[in-house]
Amino acid sequence: MADPRFYAARGPLTLAELAEIAGAAITDGADSARRFSDVAPLEDAGPNDVSFLDNRRYLDAFAASRAGACLVRPELAERAPTGMALLLTETPYRAYAHVARAFHPDVHPRPGVHVAAVVDPAARLAPGVTVAAGAMIGPRAEIGQHCNIGPNAVLGPGVVLGPDCTIGANASLSHCIVGARVVVYPGVRIGQDGFGFAMGQEGHLKVPQLGRVIIGDDVEIGANTCIDRGSAGDTVIGPGCIIDNLVQIGHNVRLGRGCVLVAQVGISGSTQLGDFVVIGGQGGLAGHLKVGSGVQIAAQSGVHRDIPAGQSMGGTPAVPIEEWRRQVARLRLLVKRRGD
Repeated sequence: MADPRFYAARGPLTLAELAEIAGAAITDGADSARRFSDVAPLEDAGPNDVSFLDNRRYLDAFAASRAGACLVRPELAERAPTGMALLLTETPYRAYAHVARAFHPDVHPRPGVHVAAVVDPAARLAPGVTVAAGAMIGPRAEIGQHCNIGPNAVLGPGVVLGPDCTIGANASLSHCIVGARVVVYPGVRIGQDGFGFAMGQEGHLKVPQLGRVIIGDDVEIGANTCIDRGSAGDTVIGPGCIIDNLVQIGHNVRLGRGCVLVAQVGISGSTQLGDFVVIGGQGGLAGHLKVGSGVQIAAQSGVHRDIPAGQSMGGTPAVPIEEWRRQVARLRLLVKRRGD
């Protein structure tokens, strides 16, 4: 159960309400009027809690769970303990996300500008905006309806936020145009200079960075991630992208729709990703590459060449995933033989 000091629960909700929210089917014999107060993990859940099973490795925990209800695939229902109400769905984790959001909806702060915030008179704030203490909003900035600007966040001159955006504490945004419902977590840096130098024996000459960062709707950007602005054109983050903590995105990089970048991914300048590309933690991409839609790149992989759409890659340098697995297996066998 979520700690009430931090998370206020909306419940109770009936089993019927939960089924509708999750798009799930109630098993025969279950009491659709039974009420539940919160969500909880299988191991910690009690009779008034709802849990979920998505990964078969937790089947034993499922069988021993005291949860009053559980979201589960139909083929695993027979492993449920006696008395547990089941909500059957082919996508338990996604269904759980809907249920958890129902119990714990987003909390919107009271609109208004804190007395300790600094808002330039030339900035434009739409109705319903919240600006916390220490935040600074520069001249000509445009802040959409119901945006929430966290403590000590800095929005530079001309920055544009669409409606319903959340900017976390100590984040800084400059030279950027941001879509609707974008979440920027604490410490994020958007729009700073890209890493552009003309190198030479007489010294390295800084190249002016004259582009912007364009961020689509429904993007999430994790804590302490950095997104450089373009050098001449723009850096573009497509709608629906999910970016984890501590990610580095260089100047002129372009992400398509729905890309997922896990922690510590680094993408060098001018590389382009298609739609729904997934890069595992600490994956690194060289500059000026083209990665096709639907590509999946394993954690800690190093990518040095273009990748056609739909491929799965791994290793350094990255190769098709099955080839990488064979390389790892042969290396393990070679080391074992030499050890003998």
